[in-house]
Amino acid sequence: MFGFHLFPVIPRPFNTQFKCYSVSMIPGNVREDVESGGKIIMPPSALDQLTRLNIVYPMLFKLTNKKTNRITHCGVLEFVAEEGLVYIPYWMMQYLLLEEGDNLQVESVSLPVATFSRFQPQSPDFLDITNPKAVLENALRSFACLTAGDVIAIKYNSRVYELCVLETKPGNAVSIIECDMNVDFAPPVGYQEPERTPKKVEDMSVDPSELMPEPTGFIAFHGQGNRLDGKKKKDNGTLEPVTPKVPYQRGIPDYNYKVGTLHFLRNSRPPPSKEKQGAQDDFQAFSGEGQSLRSKGRK
Repeated sequence: MFGFHLFPVIPRPFNTQFKCYSVSMIPGNVREDVESGGKIIMPPSALDQLTRLNIVYPMLFKLTNKKTNRITHCGVLEFVAEEGLVYIPYWMMQYLLLEEGDNLQVESVSLPVATFSRFQPQSPDFLDITNPKAVLENALRSFACLTAGDVIAIKYNSRVYELCVLETKPGNAVSIIECDMNVDFAPPVGYQEPERTPKKVEDMSVDPSELMPEPTGFIAFHGQGNRLDGKKKKDNGTLEPVTPKVPYQRGIPDYNYKVGTLHFLRNSRPPPSKEKQGAQDDFQAFSGEGQSLRSKGRK
């Protein structure tokens, strides 16, 4: 009477069955933009019916193969298909176990906005990509939603990589249109971590104790033995005195180290013996007596 409703209009779901075909069956040129994404092409009558049902935007749909009870979700790209037909990407037909011309149930749904998703590459070749997150972000622009369990296909450098959607939050099916979503990757199927062989510690050719400086100060039990009866010990042979070595200790820092200096540990020369020092001390320069060439008797 007054041109308005007293009660809000409750949106009614769109639920129709279509004949399903792959994107390669579309008449005309090959639609690669449809094949590498997650959106389908529907007939114009579906658009007319959707506008009259007052559905929630963006338009998202639930696809069901009733023969196998496989379910996935998608968006719509165009409404240019023949009446009674829908065209979907080939990876969707593989996941839903559909053949050309099979019946597909299409139902409109409303999905929560995605906050997190986890993917698992189906081949270790995916690790050859330098920046996989950037490649995945660019590929997901052709998708409208994700479903846990889907095996999606993305194209990069003329190669097709398959990724399994392991997890989505906050639900098993989420919308990825205008969302801030965190992405994580699981190890690819068939990937094995390289075995790490422990490095062999090479033995030092020089004994570290020989590089230690000679001990200074008091050294215990370092002297000569004497007999109690006062007799001299018989010398069976001349034995060279053994100088004790400081045990090598690894990991002790040098607290007296000064920045910018290098210390090279070398065997120092023994100090000169006392006999040589005494001979040098007795020497006096110009200490001889002078002689005259003239005799004392001549004047």
